[in-house]
Amino acid sequence: MKPSKRKARIKFDPIVASVITAKLANITREMGETMLRTSRSPIFSESRDFVTAVFDSRNRLIAQSTYIPVLLGSLPCAMDAVTARYRDACEGDLFLLNDPYVGNTHIPDLTVLKPVFNSGKLTFWVVNKGHHADLGGAGIAGYNPDARTVFDEGLRLPPTRLFSRDKRIDEVWNLLLSNVRNRELVQGDLLCQIGATRLGELALHQLLERYDHREVEHAIALELEATRTQMEKAIALIPDGSYSAERPLDFRDPSLPQPRIRLKITVKNKHAAFDYFGTDAEVPGFLNSSYANTVSSSWQALLGALGKDVRMNHGSYEAISVAAPEGTLVNARDPAPTTACTVVTCAAIVEATWLALADAIPDRIQACWGKWCGPHTEGFNPRTRRRFVSIHHFCKGGGGATEGIDGWNHVGPISSMGGARAPDPERHEMTCPYFLEAYEYLRDSGGPGKWRGGLGVRYRFRVLTDNVQFVAAGGGLRPETATFGTAGGCAAPLSILMLERTGGASERLDVNRRYVLNHGDVVEILANGGGGFGDPLARDPEAVLKDVIDGIVSAESARRDYGVAVETTSRIVDRAETARLRSGAKNNGSAEKRKAEFNQREREITTEEENNAKA
Repeated sequence: MKPSKRKARIKFDPIVASVITAKLANITREMGETMLRTSRSPIFSESRDFVTAVFDSRNRLIAQSTYIPVLLGSLPCAMDAVTARYRDACEGDLFLLNDPYVGNTHIPDLTVLKPVFNSGKLTFWVVNKGHHADLGGAGIAGYNPDARTVFDEGLRLPPTRLFSRDKRIDEVWNLLLSNVRNRELVQGDLLCQIGATRLGELALHQLLERYDHREVEHAIALELEATRTQMEKAIALIPDGSYSAERPLDFRDPSLPQPRIRLKITVKNKHAAFDYFGTDAEVPGFLNSSYANTVSSSWQALLGALGKDVRMNHGSYEAISVAAPEGTLVNARDPAPTTACTVVTCAAIVEATWLALADAIPDRIQACWGKWCGPHTEGFNPRTRRRFVSIHHFCKGGGGATEGIDGWNHVGPISSMGGARAPDPERHEMTCPYFLEAYEYLRDSGGPGKWRGGLGVRYRFRVLTDNVQFVAAGGGLRPETATFGTAGGCAAPLSILMLERTGGASERLDVNRRYVLNHGDVVEILANGGGGFGDPLARDPEAVLKDVIDGIVSAESARRDYGVAVETTSRIVDRAETARLRSGAKNNGSAEKRKAEFNQREREITTEEENNAKA
């Protein structure tokens, strides 16, 4: 009797399927840990400015890590670009991509992609993307506010093969490293990315040795279907309809109007369609967004509103669509510069999304997060005799409040949503020519509300060498881009950046501009907190008292903004005076009117402080 040619039937076990999908997710985390432990730059090792992922052979995102959210939704664009260019991928190949006009976000983010084969058949791709300290051009840590084209921002790499059948293509390797100033950092971080993909490849081979490939495919199908259902249920919480909002960007060209992102979200049949028609045209400078960044920011914004339980893979990705007209801020044309899009423009996209949905799902929308206005610096450290590059994540602002929860302190920027870690101060001083004079929570920096915004920080450092290049890529210094509150909550105060020169002169620094710092100069940044949620007069007086005791809110702010009289000596609430204050405040108008008055007063206070500092 001839043996049957039919494949042996497999009894699919849902528990085994769960184990397989959990292992796939864990592989992305193992890749991330490898990058943290083997990278050379603090941008990877401390700030965690990268993402890792696994795709299947159909270019579907199966699992990914959640280090920097703004990068998460852009990886499918990179996968499609590489597989469209290289249909002949072989075992042992490895590809690079950083071109913002061919599936990437912006030039500093270098994507590394490696196909994984099993018995000669393509089964997976392991992918990671990270922000490099230098990819050429005239940028500072990759950011060049003076760029007028993408060619001013660095070396463009369309989908490019770096390894062929496990053999490195030295011409490509040398071309890349010959176009960067910080060769040691770039080479080290690129090697760590390559090593992470090899670890992911090995782990996937081990998975396929333990489980039949049909079991793995079945587990993936179940996971993606479950995620799609999960995402659809979350979107169904939003009533069907269209919701609109707009947000401006911090733009410093006085001869041009302030650019705005305009967004309409249409929710229908458990699907969310993002429509950016009406958004202003692309602008001179690096604030323009690539399409990949706009898609990723939109996905991040929606997931940030719907909750952390929705998994981030192809199942949730296909429940949204993004229409972004070419030639605008959210889909710039080649060769417009784009390097600030992952911070500044991402924040505006997220804020517009939350504002648009604020009335539809008010209990799920966060107030605005503190704006990113931290320095990016680079230069030569005479003590270590090496070049250094640093992104000062000491300046992270506070998170916005939401229904039932105060905002987190010192957690921003919104593009990372808590994923970017602040560096270790002592290690920072060891590797960079700086002395940290102050690094502390900034009292009263969060927006008042029934649930108050998280605190920002006061960060002050002294420069210990000459010719340090400096740019603060971000926003939040202008009233029109202030950190807003929601549901009657108040905005946070504006951020302030000051520079004290060695000779004693002081000047206010602006975002999205280049400066040169020299020995003895001192930079001080007051990074704002998040916006408040709900009427501040509705906050529990005991919670206000605790904030005063903990140094989060001053007694003056407690009285002025919350209507709570705190006896600082005895540390108790004066109930009678509090009742009088709150009654009087309520009689003076609605919560929205008081919110507007507070926000205007904070802007006036900020302007006065800036003028005093200049004097």
